[in-house]
Amino acid sequence: MSIQSFRSTGMISIEELRKLKLIPPEERLKKGPVVIVECPEKIPCNICVDACPQNAITIKNINELPEIDWNKCTGCGTCVAYCPGLAIFVVDISKPNKAYVTVPHEFLPVPKLGDEVTVLSRDGTKLGKGKVVKIFERNRTWVITVEVPREFAMEVRAIWVEK
Repeated sequence: MSIQSFRSTGMISIEELRKLKLIPPEERLKKGPVVIVECPEKIPCNICVDACPQNAITIKNINELPEIDWNKCTGCGTCVAYCPGLAIFVVDISKPNKAYVTVPHEFLPVPKLGDEVTVLSRDGTKLGKGKVVKIFERNRTWVITVEVPREFAMEVRAIWVEK
């Protein structure tokens, strides 16, 4: 697979994210919530830099990819709400047999705490169900954390509220 396949498919793969150094090391993933910035294009944007209260995201110049200091990131999710490309997520695989994935959500209805929602992959495929465990709103974007089976941690990138 070419590192540029996302340009033809419209979706970035985990392998491409790893090659771009946008996936945290496994040992950091196991420590608790951490941001994953799925931003592969060198475009003039740096909103995530200013959004991060821990100064964990930096960009050398406005046309470069973001760099994450995995040791500074607390996984708070603030940056998730500010990304105009909806390309920032938080993953927590520190608990046995389950994971928590934080995603941006700009659709109605907005789920409520405890709701069961359908979790979707990057391409919109239904992966299964997740339980909403945290919700907050910033910058007119809802930030939703769902508890999912651990094997979905690196795949869940959206939710669908079936009402």
